[in-house]
Amino acid sequence: MFSLTVAAVAFGVVFLAELPDKTALAGLMLGTRYRASYVFAGVAAAFLVHVCLAIAAGSVLTLLPHRLVQAVVGVLFLAGATMLLLKKDDDEEEIKKPADQSFWKVSGAGFMLILVAEFGDLTQIMTANLAARYDDPLSVGTGAVLALWAVAGLGIVGGRTLMRYVPLKLITKVAALVMLALAGFSLYEAVTG
Repeated sequence: MFSLTVAAVAFGVVFLAELPDKTALAGLMLGTRYRASYVFAGVAAAFLVHVCLAIAAGSVLTLLPHRLVQAVVGVLFLAGATMLLLKKDDDEEEIKKPADQSFWKVSGAGFMLILVAEFGDLTQIMTANLAARYDDPLSVGTGAVLALWAVAGLGIVGGRTLMRYVPLKLITKVAALVMLALAGFSLYEAVTG
C-alpha cells in the first residue's frame, strides 16, 4: 500500500541530500547550454535507473533481521550526515559539449553524465537505506524519484536564482541534520526493538 508519509520523508531526505551535489551543478551547466527539456529527459531517465537499483538493494536488506537492518541503516545515515558535514566545495567540472543540439545527443549526454556520476552516490545509498528502513519500495521510490527530478528541474531551469537566495552551506547543514535525526531513530529502534 502506498504511504504518502513515507514518500514525503523520502522526498525530503533525497531532495536535501541531492541539492548541494555536483550533479545538480552539472544539470545547471547543461541547462544553460542546451534546450532544458532535452537535458531534463536524459537526466530524469538516469535518475529513474538509479532509484530502481537503490530500491532493489534496499529490498534485499529487508530480508535480514529487523534489529540488524535498523543498526546498519542508522550507521549509514550517520555516515551520510558526516559526509555532508565534512564535504568540501567542489570546483565545477567541465562537461563535454555534444556535437549538435539534437534531442538524442543532448539527452544522451545528460543521461550518461548522471548515470556515471551518481552511481554509488550518497542519494542512491540514502534511497536504499530508506527502502530498508520503511520496507515500502513503491513509496520510497516515488518520493526519491520525484525529489531527484525536482532537483534536476531546479538545477536545469532555476538553479542560479535559488543559489542566490539559499546558501549552499545551509542546504547541506539541513540535509545533514535530517539524516542525523533518521540515524538516531534507526539506532534507537535497533537497541529497543
